[in-house]
Amino acid sequence: MNNIKLRLTAMNFLQFAVWGSYLTSMGTYLFNIGLAENIGIFYAMQGIVSLFMPALIGIVADRWIQAQRLLGLCHLLAAAFMVATGYYALNAPTVEFATLFTLYSCSVAFYMPTLGLSNSVAYSSLTKAGLDTVKHFPPIRVWGTVGFICAMWCCDLAGFQASAWQFLQSAAIGIVLGLYSFTMPQCPTNKGGEKKSFAEALGLNAFALFKQKKMALFFIFSILLGVSLQITNGFANPFISDFGQVAQYADTFGVQHANILISLSQVSETLCILLIPFCLRRFGIKKVMLMAMVAWVLRFGLFGLGNPGGGVWMFLLSMIVYGVAFDFFNVSGSLFVDKETDDKIRSSAQGLFIMMTNGIGATIGTLSAQQVINHFVGDATGVARMEGWSHSWLIFAAYALVVAVLFAIMFKYKHEPEKA
Repeated sequence: MNNIKLRLTAMNFLQFAVWGSYLTSMGTYLFNIGLAENIGIFYAMQGIVSLFMPALIGIVADRWIQAQRLLGLCHLLAAAFMVATGYYALNAPTVEFATLFTLYSCSVAFYMPTLGLSNSVAYSSLTKAGLDTVKHFPPIRVWGTVGFICAMWCCDLAGFQASAWQFLQSAAIGIVLGLYSFTMPQCPTNKGGEKKSFAEALGLNAFALFKQKKMALFFIFSILLGVSLQITNGFANPFISDFGQVAQYADTFGVQHANILISLSQVSETLCILLIPFCLRRFGIKKVMLMAMVAWVLRFGLFGLGNPGGGVWMFLLSMIVYGVAFDFFNVSGSLFVDKETDDKIRSSAQGLFIMMTNGIGATIGTLSAQQVINHFVGDATGVARMEGWSHSWLIFAAYALVVAVLFAIMFKYKHEPEKA
């Protein structure tokens, strides 16, 4: 039993280390090669492929190819395209947007489904070993965040956060994980059993939940809050690194090691997961979601007011509140959907929640944020450029505040605290 838990821990560590190698630093690299105006579309692609690729790959895993084998195959394909991305970027005389974006998009298209596949492999392996998934999976999953943080630190300390070597770091980990996945316990397929329709597999039957006013409002606000999810992943590193243009901040720790500073957000995320059960029991979903929305206001606002010098405490506080902003929305929202939906469409409802947040919401958010930053930051330099960044972050904070106020007014949900 301990052996399978260790193996799954290693799998989760590598799963998120692949992502952490470039997710928070890619924006700085794109800025350095003259593609600053395209950062948004690179991050939006993760949301775009999440609208259909996980469902399609999930159908294949359910019907034809065992999940652990498909997990390995997807990681190897994602790594192959990531190798091509890094090789092209390092060797092309001039990096062209179309070529780089195409290679990167192909890699992301095969990576994003692995987030669900790795969970399927873990649940199947734990069940086969006679272990309770609710009890044993969360401690295993935490190591995924640890892997993400370690990959960020490696990228930073190796000097990769402003170069294409971050893609090759990600690919190397992906190849190791792809091969390792083939050694995991076999997962069952449903070749001869009951088969879902294509619409059911895509989760389209869950759209019936929109007939309920409460759930319709919840999913609409999931989109509106999902807008905030990827903004700091895409733009926090370029923003902090940009302070290097201002002499008084050029040699500060934050500018020199932006990825390590940002990694405190993931540390906070890990710790805040532990607060969710208590907060949900004590305050209910509406207040917990409001806490997340206020945390997003602080996350953006503190970026807009802080700096890597005397104002670095604002950056540090912004990293701390990120755990509340991310976890209290994503994890608590998922638990609310699980509680409020019928067993027959529970999986589809979860897929719909992910589609609303990480798909539609995050895609709209990154593309919109790009337009705001292009307008206020643009070709400015020095202090003027940093003022443009400040204006942008404060606009994002104002947006999050408006969403929070509307949610507080419109979303009606009576919570009855559980008795101890």
